[in-house]
Amino acid sequence: MKKLTLITCVLACFLFSSAAFGQIQNPAHWSFKVKELSAQQVELQFVLKLDDGWHIYSQKSDANGPIPMEYTFDENAAYKRVGGVVEPKPHEEMDDVFNCMVRSFSGKATFRQKIDRKTADAFTVTGSMYYQLCNDGSCIAPDDTPFSFKVPAATMTDSLAEPVAETEETVNEDTASVVAVAPIAEEEPLEEEEHSSLLYIFLMALLGGILTMFTPCVFPMIPMTVNYFMHSSANRRKNTIQALFFGFSIIFIFTVVGALLSLVFGPESLNTIGTNGYVNVVFFLIFFTFALSFFGLFEITMPEKWINGSDSQAEKGGFLAPFFIALTTVLISFSCTGPIIGGALVNFATSTTNRWVGLVSMLGFGIGFALPFTLLAFFPQVLKNMKSGGWLNSVKIVFAFLELVFGLKFLSIADQYWSWGLLDRDIYLAIWIVLFGLMGLYLMGKIKFKGDTEVEHIGVVRLFFIICSFTVMVMLIPGLWGAPLKGLSGFLPPMDTQDFNIERSIIENSKSPINVNAVVYGDDAAVQVSSSLPANRKYADKLHMPTGFEGFYDLDEAKAYARSVNKPIFIDFTGRNCANCREMEEYVWVVPEAKTLLNNEFVMCALYADMNAIKLPESEWVTDDNGRTIKTLGRRNLYYQTKNFNMNAQPYYVIIDADGNVLTKNNFKYTRDAEKFVAFLQEGVDNFKK
Repeated sequence: MKKLTLITCVLACFLFSSAAFGQIQNPAHWSFKVKELSAQQVELQFVLKLDDGWHIYSQKSDANGPIPMEYTFDENAAYKRVGGVVEPKPHEEMDDVFNCMVRSFSGKATFRQKIDRKTADAFTVTGSMYYQLCNDGSCIAPDDTPFSFKVPAATMTDSLAEPVAETEETVNEDTASVVAVAPIAEEEPLEEEEHSSLLYIFLMALLGGILTMFTPCVFPMIPMTVNYFMHSSANRRKNTIQALFFGFSIIFIFTVVGALLSLVFGPESLNTIGTNGYVNVVFFLIFFTFALSFFGLFEITMPEKWINGSDSQAEKGGFLAPFFIALTTVLISFSCTGPIIGGALVNFATSTTNRWVGLVSMLGFGIGFALPFTLLAFFPQVLKNMKSGGWLNSVKIVFAFLELVFGLKFLSIADQYWSWGLLDRDIYLAIWIVLFGLMGLYLMGKIKFKGDTEVEHIGVVRLFFIICSFTVMVMLIPGLWGAPLKGLSGFLPPMDTQDFNIERSIIENSKSPINVNAVVYGDDAAVQVSSSLPANRKYADKLHMPTGFEGFYDLDEAKAYARSVNKPIFIDFTGRNCANCREMEEYVWVVPEAKTLLNNEFVMCALYADMNAIKLPESEWVTDDNGRTIKTLGRRNLYYQTKNFNMNAQPYYVIIDADGNVLTKNNFKYTRDAEKFVAFLQEGVDNFKK
């Protein structure tokens, strides 16, 4: 009995020590369920349960944000996918680090993929998931996680039959292998309706619809349309009813379009506008074309056949007349309302995943568009004070400038999608500055376009818009030198595309080719910066250190250089899309004591664990412990981190010598405690010099 007790204690101590020292984190626990919907269709359910404090990013992440979740399905002739993987409502938050809307999931969530059977026999659906996990202190670089669904043979004879019992498979947390378990009851994902988000979208669309009243396509139609209802019959009550029906008809037309967008395309299709390069190029061309039209180069109109057909129906009287007058109004005003609707849908669809965004947007816009017509039908005396004139052409030209301003956003997304480098942040800002400056000069009457009248004096409203134009122009100018412009960050390209940054320029120009070190004066103290490293470092053309720091991106190169200069190596396990890594760099690395140590006492080496877009040459491929061949830089760096330091999260800092020996008692994880970070660096320096 004593021997048994002793063995038990030893085992318990062993298990405790394994738990205490093992640092590989796996906060994502997956189970896979198969649900039969009909004899032909099956739903695959990816059920995720995350440990407290952890979150995973949505498939619909912004192009400038964290790495989105991806699903890869192996080819199989036994089934066909129906659409993409549908996810529940994510948590949405504007992130200061990424300067964009970040969508994530925490707790429990279920992702669903419908497939159509092509065989009545049983088959297996396999593939992999690629996702990034983060908490408040670290991120886990993405890697391929396999999945497998065992779809049973078709047993239904009626597609409307009740679903049969579901089967489930779970992922073993240690090996990520798929193990079959007994069926369990389905748990619905934690989904909440986006009431506040949809209300905001509705109100903004309503405001947009009202503002179209002042566009050159809509404004001249108001007196003509309202007069038709007020004088088409001697019966005032009948005219009022027809005017109301006219307003409801406009709302109905826009709502039908919105319903089609929501039901046919859905948020998944609309959201691709936010990231897909081809779609964004198309939208840029549309906005650019409308801008040229507003400037007077040509006129965009709907086909005359459509408008004439609508007019002929309007002449038949009854309730058909107000409906077809409404349809004619919508068609004629398309050249002004089209870009407004398109721009609104783009922004709304990329800020929410709610399926009804199209319906709510168009309903709000339709009500706003119809409201002036309907109200003026009740108060016709107001029409006497509504005079069109040269000011309408001014509105049209201002719209043209704004079309170019917002159209650049779509071109910028396409530029980042394909990494063209044509529209970097400073070039983008320069174009905006010119456009807002020209718009201000135009409103002052210094520039004239076709159809403009002489500006004899500047009214209060025009003065207000002149002030706004030049204010925006002046506000944008500091951005050319690297100012963050946080209020406009959602419209601007990422900061790392900035070709000229005054802080980076000061540091780089302070380096002397003669002296070993140069001095740059920060806010609190003088900080020394090491002389430039070899220009031909691997991946230096694609990867960058934070402003004010220099380093390597390949460990072997860093070791060779460290041996030649007799310095320790500071390894930064980081990620291109790691928000916590950026926080450490912005709040902790820049502390004068830390910056001095990093720049003067270490050879810095940034190992990006998520840069899988960089392919390794075949001579540098690595085979991991599972026999998988690693062919990308990110996966190789992640494998090195997990194999040697039993850690898969970033940021993670290790100090070694040129022979690979660790120089500190403990490695360093995320914390914004600068004193602890400085102490960690000093410990590495002291141990290296012993």
